[in-house]
Amino acid sequence: MRQFLSACVIGLALGGPVYAQSLDLGGTPGGPPTPIRITASQGIEWQQASQTVTATGNAQAVRGGVTVDADQLIAHYRKKPGGSTPATEAKADSTDPLNQGGNELYELDAIGHVHIFTATDNAYADRAVYQLDQNVLVLTGQHLKLTTPHDVITARDAIEYHATTRVAVARGNALITADDGRSIAADTLVGYLLPASTVPSKAAPGGDELAQSGKLREVDAFGHVVIHTTSDTVTGDKGVYLPQTDRARLAGDVHIIHGPNELAGADALINMKTGVATLVAGPGGQVSGVILPNAGTPK
Repeated sequence: MRQFLSACVIGLALGGPVYAQSLDLGGTPGGPPTPIRITASQGIEWQQASQTVTATGNAQAVRGGVTVDADQLIAHYRKKPGGSTPATEAKADSTDPLNQGGNELYELDAIGHVHIFTATDNAYADRAVYQLDQNVLVLTGQHLKLTTPHDVITARDAIEYHATTRVAVARGNALITADDGRSIAADTLVGYLLPASTVPSKAAPGGDELAQSGKLREVDAFGHVVIHTTSDTVTGDKGVYLPQTDRARLAGDVHIIHGPNELAGADALINMKTGVATLVAGPGGQVSGVILPNAGTPK
């Protein structure tokens, strides 16, 4: 039977409300404290010297609509600056360090078979570190993956999410694949997400705020960029993708591959929806290519 650590009420004004990003563990600024409930099958250990609470074996932490599952969870806490007086602390539950008014949680580490999820999004990693001061979640390890209702993001080295600025970064063989098969890959992908308030409410039946968050506004791609449309493959050194209009632009050593045909130039404009890629010559340059008769011609 799981051992239960009493609900932890953290009196923090953390940046980034829960509705702003579905995998955000931060509370609502200025709002009431949001409890974190931690459970584990093997035990929960409170180390006062190191100021940590460690949950081992099928460990789980739940805050609002966000759940973190892992083999082990380590919560790091510290004394608040100008915290509560000894008289106030004496009235607190001495068995629950995170429920005392003078303490604050500043980092949560998840180790082994990490799964972070909400009603709409899922993140998978070997290790996850959530820095509550900066509102930054970093996923590392093998088979890194982040899924949303319409996209799958994978990376080799790390996936980061900056909740306050609403920026997601995938590093190392980064790939975003849409549910219709279109994709963009690069050494590094930087995604900028829309705030929930800009997403039409019909996208979230029943007013589910989590389903409204996490939609990409722009993706910047750096290094060995490869875009697959319904008909073409376009490569370049760097690029920008605008999901709201289904358009992208690549720059650098650009190539458009359409079957056996290939064009090369300095810039390319890509319509991801229609699959049409248009090559643009750079200043003083020209477009070149090899086209096989009757094989279809890239634009």
